[in-house]
Amino acid sequence: MTDSSFIQAQQRVAARRQAREAEAVARLAAQREASRASSQLQRLPFPFNRLSPAWDAMSSREGTRPAFRVAQVDAELLDEELVALLKDQVCDALKYFGGGHLHDDWSAEILLALRAILFKLTVWDHGATYGAALQNLKYTDARRHGPVLSPPSRVQKSLYGLITVFGKYAWTRWEDWLLEQDDGYDQPTPRIRRLSLWTSRLTTMHSTAALASFLVFLLHGRYRTLLDRMLRMRLAPPTSQVSREVSFEYLNRQLVWHAFTEFLLFVLPLIGINKWRRWLSKTWRKTKEIVNTGAEGEKSANGEYGFLPERTCAICYQDQNDSATTETEIMAAAASSGVIGSSQTDVTNPYETIPCGCIYCFVCLATRLEREEGEGWTCLRCGEHVKECKPWSGDVLEPAVVSFRSAPAKTVAFTDDVTGGILEEQVPPREHLEPEETSAESSAEDFDEGFDEGSDIVDEASDIGSDIDIGSDAGD
Repeated sequence: MTDSSFIQAQQRVAARRQAREAEAVARLAAQREASRASSQLQRLPFPFNRLSPAWDAMSSREGTRPAFRVAQVDAELLDEELVALLKDQVCDALKYFGGGHLHDDWSAEILLALRAILFKLTVWDHGATYGAALQNLKYTDARRHGPVLSPPSRVQKSLYGLITVFGKYAWTRWEDWLLEQDDGYDQPTPRIRRLSLWTSRLTTMHSTAALASFLVFLLHGRYRTLLDRMLRMRLAPPTSQVSREVSFEYLNRQLVWHAFTEFLLFVLPLIGINKWRRWLSKTWRKTKEIVNTGAEGEKSANGEYGFLPERTCAICYQDQNDSATTETEIMAAAASSGVIGSSQTDVTNPYETIPCGCIYCFVCLATRLEREEGEGWTCLRCGEHVKECKPWSGDVLEPAVVSFRSAPAKTVAFTDDVTGGILEEQVPPREHLEPEETSAESSAEDFDEGFDEGSDIVDEASDIGSDIDIGSDAGD
């Protein structure tokens, strides 16, 4: 180090020392001036002589050092949300009792019971409410000072529960009673008017005092509510070793889960969840049929509901008897409830499946086929794979259409003229008939019978013709 550098370093050290000395002198002068002003303020009357400590606390370097003001307010909000949530659950459980007005008529009593239970399980047993425990806060006795925080006494807890639980219930009932007295039709009595006036004044005074207490709480951070200030109970962390850092781990989990659910809602319609569901249901149904083949092979081959009468819709019956799994259970349920053959399961607007021809209600069958989206549906009666349906023809006999190719031949029939002449027409003989297509065996039998009758007519006509020729020869 050169001589010039050493001299410059000494000059910097001397300048810093002079700056510290000047700062100390200024601080001492400020303290003397503040002490002189404080002594003058202490000479003032009672309300004003308390301004000096408050000013010193606010103007000091560390301020009032509040104990988790935000955490205390959050704890109160969490407690109110918990009570509201429990009340909604109880009201939902009681909405079907008493004509649906039970939870409205006994709303105050429900809140009384919930607040009493929560007070016993939180403040009385553990010295902290549910929201305060989540914020790592506990009630302490502010009347005692020491290195260790003292829990509130039983008297403080009892008064706290009496006011927060029974006091709120009594005030709510008192306001409801005043509203019932002032029904709007008749003028209230002077006594009721005075009580209503004093009630409104007390409410205004309480609101004003609560606002002032909250402003002081924002300044000092010691007593969150007016009741805490009256009972000298304050919320404080049980230990100073816990960090004040707010953990957002639960929020990160919530965000991840929310993003995952939105992703599923976007992807599921694209992959065709209905097709996968139908495929799984078919696989499960086929697996059950394979397992039950050994004991109930005939039933599996004929369909699950092949034993039902024709007038009963198997789909309607299945919808009303989902709990039954085997044929024995189904028959027992039908015998006990009388579902088979009832109006609830009878076929309405019958349609038959193609190709098996089993009969179902049109709405039931169309719904099942539409649900499968063209992939086919397994018939409940015969187990066939069904993709189409048509109206049921019932007992109407449809004529079979038959076309023939034949060579010309003669047939004989009588005429209505007086001479008794014979009319000859061309009809196909039996040996030249070549049926192209028949729809059923009954059509072929009808054709044979008709042809035999035609042959008999031709034979009778030939006999009559020969008789006529013989008669004419005899006349000649």
